[in-house]
Amino acid sequence: MTIEIKETKDVKQNDIIDIYLANHWSSAEKPDQLFKALINSHSFITAWHHERLVELGNALSDGYLVVYYPHLIIHPDYHRKGIGKQILNKFQE
Repeated sequence: MTIEIKETKDVKQNDIIDIYLANHWSSAEKPDQLFKALINSHSFITAWHHERLVELGNALSDGYLVVYYPHLIIHPDYHRKGIGKQILNKFQE
């Protein structure tokens, strides 16, 4: 399976919400706020299987010492495939 990791904010809100709904995260109940929060993060990384968004993560940082990774979420169909590790590695680059 080929997964493409991207640093792009060119993501449809519905694609993001689908992952949150599939994982039963309550953030999906506030789609506009969730989308704005993710897109405006210091860093936003996505994983794609062909044209399908399968995982995303965001980071909040002061730019010097502190980084928080508040969201790292994977569509259940793609659990246990090492994609989360790829995204964390990309953050640490």
